[in-house]
Amino acid sequence: MQALRRTLIALPLLLAALGAHAAAAVGQIAPDFTLQSTEGKPVRLSELRGKYVVLEWTNPGCPFVRKHYDSGNMPATQKAAREQGLAWLSINSTAKASGDYLEPARLAERKAQPTAILMDEEGTMGHAYGARTTPHMYVIDPGGTLVYAGGIDSIPSARVADIERATNYVKVALADIAAQRPIAAAATQPYGCSIKYK
Repeated sequence: MQALRRTLIALPLLLAALGAHAAAAVGQIAPDFTLQSTEGKPVRLSELRGKYVVLEWTNPGCPFVRKHYDSGNMPATQKAAREQGLAWLSINSTAKASGDYLEPARLAERKAQPTAILMDEEGTMGHAYGARTTPHMYVIDPGGTLVYAGGIDSIPSARVADIERATNYVKVALADIAAQRPIAAAATQPYGCSIKYK
């Protein structure tokens, strides 16, 4: 009887834990969110319905992120997406207590070209999407469905020299979008630094 009581007490905790880790998947509706931008303005995903949206989880202290920014690769990919009419949202889920945390004003100093840089210090949206690394990339279609999730490219290294040899999965997705065809590689392996969640 006592074992049954312990099981009944533990069951809701187990179910809650499982639910907390359920993340968005390709082919499903992307979780809506409202986050503050580094400019202090709220940005709501559902207000971008009708256009493609790229989500990029970022942390400027991460060597993998620096590889793509210092080389100009990430800003060039952001610029290409925006010129194609997509919105690009860079999301920082780094906890304030982490040594990697940067204040919003410092984040905006980078030579980036996103539509907005969003702050997710509580990690709510990072967990909702199952974001694990920086960078971790997602593409949402105009109807709100997640159509890509994974890495920025095919070579998981922090070496700038590897960018030229790698397949940039986001650029490939942009080409598929421009050609009005399904994204060929809809799910790939993300790589980078682990997100320093709260």
